[in-house]
Amino acid sequence: MVATPEFSFKTRQEALLKFREQTFDFLIIGGGITGAAVARDAASRGLKVAVVEKNDFAFGTSSRSSKLIHGGLRYLENFEFRLVFEALTERALLLRTAPHMVRPLPFYFPVYEGDPHGKGIIAMGMWLYDLLALFRTPGAHKNLSRQGLLDLIPFLRSEGLSGGFRYYDASMWDDALAIQTLRSAHEMGAQVANYVEALNPIFEGERISGFRCKDLEALSSAVAEFDIKARRVILCAGPWTDRVGSRLSSAWKPWLKPSKGVHLVFDIKRIPVPGAMVMSHPEDGRISFVIPRPDFGAGVVIVGTTDDPAPQDPDQLGIEKSEVKYLMRLLHRYFPILNLTTGDIVSAYVGIRPLMDTGAATLQKISREHHIDLGPGGTTIVAGGKYTTHRMMGKEIVDFTLKDWRRASGQNKGPAFPLGLRKSETRSPVFYKALPKAVAEARAKGIKSEHKIPEELFSRYGADAIAVADLDSNSTFPVGLPLLAAQLKYTIRNEMVMHLEDFFIRRVPLFLSRSDHGLPWAEVLSKVWASELGKGEKETLAEFERLRAEFDRRNEWKKSL
Repeated sequence: MVATPEFSFKTRQEALLKFREQTFDFLIIGGGITGAAVARDAASRGLKVAVVEKNDFAFGTSSRSSKLIHGGLRYLENFEFRLVFEALTERALLLRTAPHMVRPLPFYFPVYEGDPHGKGIIAMGMWLYDLLALFRTPGAHKNLSRQGLLDLIPFLRSEGLSGGFRYYDASMWDDALAIQTLRSAHEMGAQVANYVEALNPIFEGERISGFRCKDLEALSSAVAEFDIKARRVILCAGPWTDRVGSRLSSAWKPWLKPSKGVHLVFDIKRIPVPGAMVMSHPEDGRISFVIPRPDFGAGVVIVGTTDDPAPQDPDQLGIEKSEVKYLMRLLHRYFPILNLTTGDIVSAYVGIRPLMDTGAATLQKISREHHIDLGPGGTTIVAGGKYTTHRMMGKEIVDFTLKDWRRASGQNKGPAFPLGLRKSETRSPVFYKALPKAVAEARAKGIKSEHKIPEELFSRYGADAIAVADLDSNSTFPVGLPLLAAQLKYTIRNEMVMHLEDFFIRRVPLFLSRSDHGLPWAEVLSKVWASELGKGEKETLAEFERLRAEFDRRNEWKKSL
């Protein structure tokens, strides 16, 4: 099996050197799923690509989603048939090419007397959903009687229940998929670095030809700032689009009407659903989900999301008491006999959907389709979009940018258009070692090895589970989160972990799946981190305190309860 190229703090340093020395075809600002998809598509065509992210990869929206790959059943109500068809097509591809990150998940949709839509209308929607998927689905929808639904979910509120439906979509590891996509782009030649802030554009006449950037990990301020020269700049900054856009031009007009989404996390034993649940809030008709994740630690259920106006400054984002109560009321409505309280909440998280401001009357009516346009200085700006369609969105963004570049080049405006580009090739797996054949061979090899390799490692790392176990096979850690020291070493070397919070919050579901957020193991893991990155005792202590401070910041919402 071909070895996977390293993607670590060492390759980050190499990228920083190349940022200073080379001129790139594309500079992509933003290391979430959109920036990752653009980088992979562009690199697959032979373009010279640079990617910078101010925080860790997937720091914002891309690690704070409902963690679903879905067509968007509720979008049918807004007649967004093209979006649903595209999403269902991409769902089928992801189930096939990223089986360790995207997995089939049954959904249960109870219908009650007095609901806005009766069983007849919803049944038509179910048939249309399967039809738009061209029946490429893990399972066709099924009409369930009242008793049939209660047999499956006995703690579901029975009063007024008419029956319901079961249909299929998929769950995903959002942050891990974004990072794996960036890793794939790196394997194709892209130069990628986290903790690099894009400060200000570099102008050549009226054209933006790069950005002044800052290495936020630099030990000396004298070497922290540098220029990245690029023929085209693509802004994939998600919720930070307007902030960065205002640096491009003093005449910048805001693009976004951001929407805030809160999720609560519970132990799966408290809400033992057999699949995801669709819930409609009686106050406003919003749809939320109960999503079981037995693959996160010892098993959790994610409940969300809300859909409220977000602050214009994404860094001021927080969870409000009213948002927690909103979701708790929804849970009490559907599962009254479970007697859930806020004390049952294991963890919570909040994100922002960077929706394009279309002038719609409500956030719920704003389309989730993405918008691509030219920005100041010949930049490409992106807003909106769905995680499910990230691959197609990346292709469209590259196509759009190349089309304008070709036009400008023909008019002798700016740099010449590159010749000999290949066709886009992103339908291939982002990680071949996760395909069933590779995993089956690794399992067979693992049975013969001297170490017992936990199934959770195969689930997360595919055939690389053996390589992970070989890094440290003796350490003991929480149920469902085996060999954390080994996983930390692997992610430092292969997923560009720079800080402990990158690991605890985004590479593994430690923060999300435990009420202690993994803090009892932080001291041990901080020593592993120090050993891998060559840090001293003072730096190790500072890193441990940085992790605690981040946990405290993310748990501020608890004080309001």
